[in-house]
Amino acid sequence: MSAPITPPLLSIRDATRRFGGLFAVRDVSFDLAPGEILGLIGPNGAGKTTLVNLVTGTMRPTSGTIAFAGTVLNGMRPHRIGRMGIARTYQVVRPFANMSVRENVGVGAMYGAGGSTRSAREALRRADEVLELVHLASRRDDPAESLTIVGRKRLELARALAMEPRVLLLDEVMAGLRGTEMDEAIELIGTIHRLGIALVVIEHVMKVIVGVCDRVVVLDYGRKIAEGTPAEITVHPAVIEAYLGKRYAAAHARAD
Repeated sequence: MSAPITPPLLSIRDATRRFGGLFAVRDVSFDLAPGEILGLIGPNGAGKTTLVNLVTGTMRPTSGTIAFAGTVLNGMRPHRIGRMGIARTYQVVRPFANMSVRENVGVGAMYGAGGSTRSAREALRRADEVLELVHLASRRDDPAESLTIVGRKRLELARALAMEPRVLLLDEVMAGLRGTEMDEAIELIGTIHRLGIALVVIEHVMKVIVGVCDRVVVLDYGRKIAEGTPAEITVHPAVIEAYLGKRYAAAHARAD
């Protein structure tokens, strides 16, 4: 007897977003399985962040369907999608500067799953738990604006985690990080994954994509041009031409 097929947690079918005559995303389809780490890559302007906006409800698809755990999200408000179990980070980190680190994360706890029944005290308790996870507990009472870029990235991640998501979309969390900072961030992604959270990792750093992702989707000019394992993607002719370049492919082949 064959094993039962696990239905996808997130299902995107022919997602399209048009601005006048310009397609930011066009006919994109893929699934995210429970507990999977999916990489989403492509050149600047390929439509990656627009696709995240469609999933989280900050933009509506012009056509196509986005479903989470069997429920169609099209037209649903962002706060409802957040409470269903989808959270995201942003490329440009903008914490509430006049609030403490702990209060910033508490906002996430009030906004996400269970937020409608959670008291302010319970939200701050949840914030403390998450700050321990991302190694910011010692800064919890500091103003958010006092954090470095590394600290602000961790705060952004903590705020999303406080929402208790089943799916977390990470939009270029490695941007601005170097060396050991990036290694620590990769380790943190692994820690989050072990909590049972499915991840969509939008990233330009191929070290991250190859190192943590189970599968990769590649966009170019709003269209999906490839999908497969990291090993398959790094040698895919269309991906090399549109995004990685022949120099990367040659260096990757030498490393292998």
